[in-house]
Formats: sequence, structure tokens, C-alpha cells
Amino acid sequence: MNAYNERQNYNLETVNAEKAVVVGVNINNNPLYENSMTELENLAIACQIQCVARVEQNLKRATTQYYVGSGKVDEIRMGVEAFDADLVIFNHELTPSQMRNLEKALSVRIVDRTNLILEIFERRAQTREAKLQVEAAHLKYLLPRLIGSYEALGRQSGGVGTKNKGVGEKKLELDRRKVEQKIHDLNREIDQVEKERITQRKKRADSRVKGVALVGYTNAGKSTLMNAMLDLYSQKKEKKVFEKDMLFATLETSVRQMKLPDKKTFTLSDTVGFVSELPHDLVKAFRATLEEVKQADLLLHVVDLSNSDYKHQMKVTMDTLNEIDANEVPMLTIYNKADISSVNLNELADGIVVSAKTSLGIEQLVDAVKAHIFKDFIDCEVRIPIDDGKLFAFINENAGVYEMRFEENTTILLISCSPEVYEKIKMYRSDN
Repeated sequence: MNAYNERQNYNLETVNAEKAVVVGVNINNNPLYENSMTELENLAIACQIQCVARVEQNLKRATTQYYVGSGKVDEIRMGVEAFDADLVIFNHELTPSQMRNLEKALSVRIVDRTNLILEIFERRAQTREAKLQVEAAHLKYLLPRLIGSYEALGRQSGGVGTKNKGVGEKKLELDRRKVEQKIHDLNREIDQVEKERITQRKKRADSRVKGVALVGYTNAGKSTLMNAMLDLYSQKKEKKVFEKDMLFATLETSVRQMKLPDKKTFTLSDTVGFVSELPHDLVKAFRATLEEVKQADLLLHVVDLSNSDYKHQMKVTMDTLNEIDANEVPMLTIYNKADISSVNLNELADGIVVSAKTSLGIEQLVDAVKAHIFKDFIDCEVRIPIDDGKLFAFINENAGVYEMRFEENTTILLISCSPEVYEKIKMYRSDN
């Protein structure tokens, strides 16, 4: 058992944080084990939990009863008592029976990796949609674990058959039905919110505005990158998105409009970050939010180049994109945090190296985005009647206007527009 020093909890914002013993099991010398444990500790800190001790074990396979060996349970108990810990966090998803056995043996709250991630999401959710999605995922996680609360009651007055069910068994069945109904109700609300989101997306699609979405591992710097791009290229004062050096600072999709100096416009979406072993129900629950990713014209895969495990994080991101059927969307790889990375940049695969903090490479990034999403745009000069306000408004809203001049009763515009818009205005070309 190892105690943590104060430096390892430097991100904590309160002295009243709960204290936890962290438990990890290295199955068959997993090369990603240490990084996974570091990530677990950062997840705990993001949940305002202070890690006070670490208990570890090497095993070929997890045990059925406790996940760890029974001897390790004694060591965990010693850690709980020595540091007056409030809970024990396992770096693995525990079965309902393992959780019950551990709670009985240790007399403290047991939290597994899945539960910890769900708790962070629950604390951070701000929008109605995010709150509904997290609550639904959390209830699905809790459903098979309800039995622990009523086992004792069931043993006291059990019986065989429906009519002779014990008090605990009846209570459990009633609560299960309530939880299942609540999940059903939440899913209906989520469907309704998704319909509203589809309407919003359709309006953006109808306006022919190109869409770019930031994706990547949690804390890769997506929100910081979005704000850096807004600082340099948004002509109106767009609201900044929340950014913080912690896991899952962003849970909702934020959409901002980028209007470039050449008048070309696109939307930029900041999305929830991914993480190793992200609970399947959570990915499923956030599928609606991540629909923004699937509908994008281009994805920017933001990679934290300062993290020694960045290649694994890239794989997790690609696997998650595959899970939500977004792997066919065109993508650029953006290597972020170059200012604090020790990686040899010449060894990187194709991509753009940036630092969202110092704005290094942001102009090159935007040039690459333009080359991808505006490659089919058509430059032309159009002549429209000076009194046709409706046509002028349509062109001004749906095309980039580089130059405007007037001749008698005619407005002459030099524009760049999408093929769809061009089809509607090509009759006004000056060379017709």
C-alpha cells in the first residue's frame, strides 16, 4: 500500500474533500495499467475526492468474490482505517455481488470506475438534455445493483412463489418497476429533446453553413482550441466556451459561428470528450448529443501531445467514433499542447501541430479547415437589381461577399458560394 503526497491532489479545490483508497488490479501485466491508474486518480480529483492511498495487485484474472484476492481486502481495510477514508475506488467495473461483498467486508462506500465517471457526469451536466441522458445512464447502472439493499429483508421473511415473497423481495420488485418506468420516461423526454435538436440542425443545414466539430479524448484541449479560434477569427463577440484543466469539463455540445476575414462562414462545435472504458450506456445515452459529430462536414481530432499515452487516447477516440457511426466523416488530426510536449514532431503522422494556449499553428489549422470544407465552393460575379432586397439578403446570408459595387440600377457582387447556392443564383452571373 502506497500513500499519496499532496502534489498528487493538486487540483482539489476544497479542503473538505472526501478521502479515498484507490485499488488497481494489473491483469496479465497490462502495459496500459499505470496510465489507467493515473487517469482514475484524475477522475477522482475531478469529482473532488482526495486519493490518500493506493493498493495494487497483479493477477492473471479477477476473483469472483472481491475482484481482488481476500488477502488484499485486509490490506485495503488497513488503508481505510489508517487514513480514515470515506470510500474505496476500484479501477474496474465491479459486478453487483463483488460490490456487496466489498461493502460488507470494508464497511465503507465502494465506487467502481463506471460509477465514478457517472458521478462526474451527474455533477457537470448543465443542459436539460445532458441531465436527462446522465440520469438515464445512472439508473441503468443502478438497476442490477438494487438487490443489495433488500437481501437482508428477503432472508428474514422469504418464501417460494409469488404469494409468499418476502418483504425485501416485494420491495425490490416494486423499486425495480419504478426504476424501469423512470428510465422509460427519461428516454421519452430525451427523444423529445432530440427532435428539437434535429430541427435546429435542419435549420443550419438549410442555411448551407458548413459544420466543423472538435472531437478527442477528455482534457485534450478542445474547448481551449475553440476559444483560441474564436479569438482570432470570430468577427462578432461570440460567447466563450467553458475551459478548465480537468477531465470532463465539457459535457454539452456548444456551437459557435466562425466568420473568416474572407467572409466565409462555418459553425464550430465543441463536444464531450472520450475516455478509456467509457460506460457503454453513457456512450449510448450521449449518442443524441454526439449526433452533431456525425452531421459535421469535417472533424478535428484534437490530441494531447503532452500526454505520454496519446497514441492510446487516439485509439480510444477512433473506437468511440466507430461506435457512434461517425468514422466516415472526413477528419484532420490536430496535435495540441505542442508548447509543453517532448515528442519529436518529425515522428508524428500526418496532422497539424498547434498550441491552443499560445495560438501556435492556429492560422495554419484554419487554412487547412478552409481547404477541406470550401474546396467545392464557386467564385463568381453576379449582377442583381438594386431594388431586389430579398435576393440581396439571400446572397449575403448564404455566400461570402468579397466585393460590392454599384452601377446605375444594379448591385454587382463578387462572391464565393456552395454549389447548392450557386444553382439558385447562377442566372445572375455577370458573364451570362
